[in-house]
Amino acid sequence: MKLLAALVAALAVGALPLLTSSNYIVGVGVSALIFTVAAAALNLVYGFTGLLSFAQLGFWGIGGYVSALTVVTFGGNFWWGVLWAGLINAAVALAIGYPTLRTNRHAFVIMTLTFALLANLIARDWVSLTRGPLGIPNLPPPEAFGHKFSSTREFYWIAWGFSMAMLAFLYALCTSRIGRTLVAIKQNEALVLAQGISPMPYKLTSFALSAAITGAAGGVYSFHLGIIDPLFLDFYYMQTFLIIVIIGGAGSFWGVVGSGVALSALPELLRFSADFRMIIYGLILVVAMFVMPGGVAGWLRERRLQRLRQELR
Repeated sequence: MKLLAALVAALAVGALPLLTSSNYIVGVGVSALIFTVAAAALNLVYGFTGLLSFAQLGFWGIGGYVSALTVVTFGGNFWWGVLWAGLINAAVALAIGYPTLRTNRHAFVIMTLTFALLANLIARDWVSLTRGPLGIPNLPPPEAFGHKFSSTREFYWIAWGFSMAMLAFLYALCTSRIGRTLVAIKQNEALVLAQGISPMPYKLTSFALSAAITGAAGGVYSFHLGIIDPLFLDFYYMQTFLIIVIIGGAGSFWGVVGSGVALSALPELLRFSADFRMIIYGLILVVAMFVMPGGVAGWLRERRLQRLRQELR
């Protein structure tokens, strides 16, 4: 039943360009789809494995630059750019993850934050490759079978297809034996070791897959914007992904997906108050955390347990 409801919801989301003539609304829809994928990838590392990774911001930026450079500098196309964004980020994650994951969780947080800051510095200062603060403008629209996806409405289908594929993969992974093992590692790593399971391969795989998906999402989003520059590595993006995971409920796949769609649209719904829009947005987040410290998924779980206790009395 849950999967049927998800399928109906996915088809409804896919029909957005058919339901409105506003390119602005469709553009918000593109952002919501890509941000939800990036947040779900962060949830794999943070919510399921218990590792707070700020490196996601670096992977996001690397993905954007790799996709853009593949097309503009190396003569490739959008599809190869997104593929290379995922593969290169996976390789980078394996390279930095293997030594970093051998430390404790606090050192892991510091190392991933350092990596994100380093990626920002490279984007800004390696002018011969990234063109520095000027960035890489006028990214060409994706093309397939001789058709250019040049409008926002047409690009939406690419974002939708990409997002559905990535979310389906993450759902299959999180509900599999691997996902259950990741949760066990998060809850009690010593007990997992006692069962003869080495946590390191699972944590490293989770980190690399999350990096690949985040990088590919960054690649798609850079072509939606039509430009890539150091602002693509602004901490705003990491903040957005983390807020989506926390409000949705870390470790809850459906909670994060629902939160991603809602929180991506919420700032736009608050535009009726241009001066106080972000203040209202911040207050809503603060109230939500007071009312639902475990996120939406945690709040729903507590309500369900309360009903069961009442029925057993």
